Amino acid sequence: MIKKWYFYTSLTVITVFLSLGFKPANLETHPWFLINEEDGTHYLYPSQEAEEYTNLSIPFTGNFFVGFREAVGFKESESKYKKINSLGYMGKYQFGIETLKSVGINDRVAFLNSPELQEKAFLALLAKNKWELKNEIEKYEGTVMNGLRITESGILAAAHLGGAGSVKKFFRYNGKRNFTDAYGTSIRSYMKMFGGYDTSFIVADVNAKAKNI
Repeated sequence: MIKKWYFYTSLTVITVFLSLGFKPANLETHPWFLINEEDGTHYLYPSQEAEEYTNLSIPFTGNFFVGFREAVGFKESESKYKKINSLGYMGKYQFGIETLKSVGINDRVAFLNSPELQEKAFLALLAKNKWELKNEIEKYEGTVMNGLRITESGILAAAHLGGAGSVKKFFRYNGKRNFTDAYGTSIRSYMKMFGGYDTSFIVADVNAKAKNI
């Protein structure tokens, strides 16, 4: 009987000891998950300070084609696939009716409702413009014209803005005549803004169509 009393007493003592040892901390006194707004760190992400992003593990497009594509799309429409501007240009990359027809698209409704088709149309137009401007790319890529470094991606972006013909005229006048679109955006600004991206994988093709991409 005494042995049983010792056993249960010891068991009780051990249980109380273990309970005290694993008592949860008072979270209210350790607000590790809160932010003290007085120390200037209350703004997490997105941050107002550029340096806050330097150590984040996020994809970096660099000069890859995906960077070029998304930069052009954002500049044209803020990457809105269903946007139609005041002049009737449509989609993420702001295609006109005639340009759409040149890459084999005749259904504007289907175009506006298909991000996939818009991406294919963009690739097809790049291929066509690369063929149209192959001589200019070969002759001027890597040169500096009136302080502007000429690159293939810059030439293709400028062609997307104003057409291959406007780019040819730009070079014909040695960059001294700055052609602009209806909103005042210049060929030169697009060459500068979108220069230096890798568009080498685009194959020049005068007959490129969206359905074949």
